[in-house]
Amino acid sequence: MVSGSEDASGHAEAAGPGARTPRTVGARRLAALLPDPAQARPAYRHLAHAIGELILDGRLALHVRLPAERELATALGTSRTTVTALYDLLRESGYAHSRQGSGTWTALPAGHAAKGVSRLLRPEDTAIDLARAAAALPGQILADTLTEIAPRAAGHAGTLGYHPYGLPELRAVIADRFTARGLATTPEQILVTSGAQHGLSLALALLARAGDRVMVENPSYPNALEALRRGGLRTVSVPVTEGPTGEGEGDDTDGTDGTDGTDGWDVEIVESTLRRSVPRLGYLIPDFHNPTGRLMPPAARARVLAAAHRSGTWLIVDETLAELALDAPAPAPFAAHGTAEAAGKVVTTGSLSKTHWAGLRIGWLRAPARLVTELAAQRVATDMGGSVVDQLLALALLTRTDDLLPGHLDRLRENRAALTGALRRYTPGWSWRIPSGGLSLWVDLGAPVSSALAERALAHGVRIEGGGYFGTDPGLFENRLRIPFTLPPDTLSEAVQRLARALAEEPGPAASAHRPHWIA
Repeated sequence: MVSGSEDASGHAEAAGPGARTPRTVGARRLAALLPDPAQARPAYRHLAHAIGELILDGRLALHVRLPAERELATALGTSRTTVTALYDLLRESGYAHSRQGSGTWTALPAGHAAKGVSRLLRPEDTAIDLARAAAALPGQILADTLTEIAPRAAGHAGTLGYHPYGLPELRAVIADRFTARGLATTPEQILVTSGAQHGLSLALALLARAGDRVMVENPSYPNALEALRRGGLRTVSVPVTEGPTGEGEGDDTDGTDGTDGTDGWDVEIVESTLRRSVPRLGYLIPDFHNPTGRLMPPAARARVLAAAHRSGTWLIVDETLAELALDAPAPAPFAAHGTAEAAGKVVTTGSLSKTHWAGLRIGWLRAPARLVTELAAQRVATDMGGSVVDQLLALALLTRTDDLLPGHLDRLRENRAALTGALRRYTPGWSWRIPSGGLSLWVDLGAPVSSALAERALAHGVRIEGGGYFGTDPGLFENRLRIPFTLPPDTLSEAVQRLARALAEEPGPAASAHRPHWIA
């Protein structure tokens, strides 16, 4: 699949004099994703089912032009009549539409709608919360650290307390951690923010304007996608694929080669998207990607960074999960994989939410010093600067990271083992790969029922998001469920049992609404 540009409605631009190259998928590439037409009869219905599943799972992007009938027939080794019937069925089912003289394009059936982020505004309840993947801090560590910082906080009481860039000593510690990870950084390149999402919002407001194109992974972090939508930005997606999964057993990964969970990015597609669409920005999560858990290989990072530099595209790289390496070495910062000139157009965001405590709301961004100055000036217009007390607490916790992080990682490994064990026991029809880091599993349910399951699960006392929340377009990833392993083992086991009971309920109309209508 070759990504290109889209108009304001999200559809690809038509080719023509002076127009950009449209988004298209080649016949051989599509054929490689499809089953052998001879496997089932009638072949056209078998192939239509497969293409519908590819679209719902995000492996075949929306608003992409399909190959000409004759080309696809040749690539599949079947008749043109079969492909004609295939395209007719896709159009009839809503998974494709045609334009006179412009070919056939992928689509979603009517009735799919995005739900936005209103889910985060629900009142707190007693449900087991699997909707949010974030760290919890042991209470004694928090109490001890608050006691430790009390004298320092008192020392700041006589000052105004406004630090638009962040506390100087906190900026210095964050810069030192970047340097230790392999990317030389000065405090002047650091802006302390109210979480990574705040850093993303500041960067989007400064670097882009409504109507600009932004390259994003599909699936991706829902709150980041929502920030792009609210900014009026046009997304051009590149797929991050899960790859084959085990039969409910999972495939242990170590993050060392392309068959173990690191091969989720097709770098040729990313390079092509940057070359043809020339997006203003790109938003990437290369480290234990949310939600798939994939880890981008170093060689791929270097190629993506070089391609972005050639196209003049700014990259916003979310590294909030980078230090949560469970079975693989923690990766070096993304910007360390290219020239200093290329790294000069990379904004890196991070926070304490995943490694320490989500309730602290302290994050940062790393960027060229001149850009940090512009971002700080922009930040003053909204909040003048962050809480001094919170920053002192963050400083104390960051200083102790090398002591605190190993215990946190051990707890995550224990939780992950408990979650996979419960899944094997109570939901044997589901499958997944075990990521080499991060906070969650990207589970394949075997059928596009995740939104309906999420609705039923709430009645069983489990709050969880359907896979569609992570897609760049509504209706995708309906066969997926992100399940974090941030809760204690006993709680995770109970949550999976409740999900299994919800799954066993008779599916209502909502559960079948996402299935292509030709599926029995």
